[in-house]
Amino acid sequence: MSLVLDAGALIAVDRADRATAAIIEAARLDRRTVIIPAGVVGQVWREGGRQARLARVLRARDVVIEPLTDAEARAAGVLCGRADTSDVVDASVVIAARRHRATVLTSDRHDLEALDPSIPLVDC
Repeated sequence: MSLVLDAGALIAVDRADRATAAIIEAARLDRRTVIIPAGVVGQVWREGGRQARLARVLRARDVVIEPLTDAEARAAGVLCGRADTSDVVDASVVIAARRHRATVLTSDRHDLEALDPSIPLVDC
């Protein structure tokens, strides 16, 4: 099963949170693909020179940065409409988790559960 990272997980990486790093490393050692929707990267990337930990994770060979295609953007909008929310990036995380049958590493359990209470979540 793959692991999808949301913005909270990347912020935790950037802040050197050991528990979050351990979860990601365990997934990588288990040869699980680590997936990051591109919008999530945009939410957290500020100054590459000051985000060395984050940059290392983003460029790792077993990490996939998934683009937000037109079809996925529309699906995210529909999902937001159904859940009466507006965070398209959170919706893209849920869509990626569904597509890959993945667990999401998140600091935003409440918002993701509002979009889809059936996806597996791990708190960071």
